[in-house]
Amino acid sequence: MVNKGTIIYEPGNSINNKTGSWRVFKPILDNDKCIKCENCYIFCPEGCIQPDENGDFKIDYDYCKGCLICEEECPVKAITGIREEK
Repeated sequence: MVNKGTIIYEPGNSINNKTGSWRVFKPILDNDKCIKCENCYIFCPEGCIQPDENGDFKIDYDYCKGCLICEEECPVKAITGIREEK
């Protein structure tokens, strides 16, 4: 028997599951330091970092899980991880 909790019935329905609420660390992006290399955008496993209309990057905290891979991959240390406060 298959557990119903593991089945995705509709493609794309995971967008309704905002995962940022259980984050322990929060990445803070300093766009003044950012050289727009796109490493954070490329390596974010959740696709939470996106460029805006000005070419700056922003983090969607509704879905960011706080893995801080973006901080690790940023060559100019424009992203800093801080402890999430509730």
